[in-house]
Amino acid sequence: MTISRIATALSLIGAAFILYIGISYLVTPETIATGFGLPEWPKGDAVAFMNLKGVRDTVSGLLILVLLATEQRYALGIVTLVIALVPIGDMLTVLSWGGSTAAAFGIHGLTAALVAVTGVLLIRERTVANRSAVSA
Repeated sequence: MTISRIATALSLIGAAFILYIGISYLVTPETIATGFGLPEWPKGDAVAFMNLKGVRDTVSGLLILVLLATEQRYALGIVTLVIALVPIGDMLTVLSWGGSTAAAFGIHGLTAALVAVTGVLLIRERTVANRSAVSA
């Protein structure tokens, strides 16, 4: 399997996953929220913050799909590296607020690592393609 196919597969899996998470926060936040890793969830009007997370995650997934569809793979690589900061922030938030260490590292830390690897693979495609063009 080539770097391009692996990067595409990881991008599509990542987009599908974050779209699922985002849409779940918008439609059924009470079901998905418990898996985030924090010890408590907002109540009353503060529940609106779960909607914000849903919108953020849904837009992130759509951004990945748009860049893939328009064949902007190098830009997607850069954007994917930036998107990797989101689960790092989530991980640090869970740790800072006394949440589950297992969720912080196992969910958010692992997600950040996989997203970063995907970004590196997408950026590396261009380097490999440039080397091939120069040697040809």
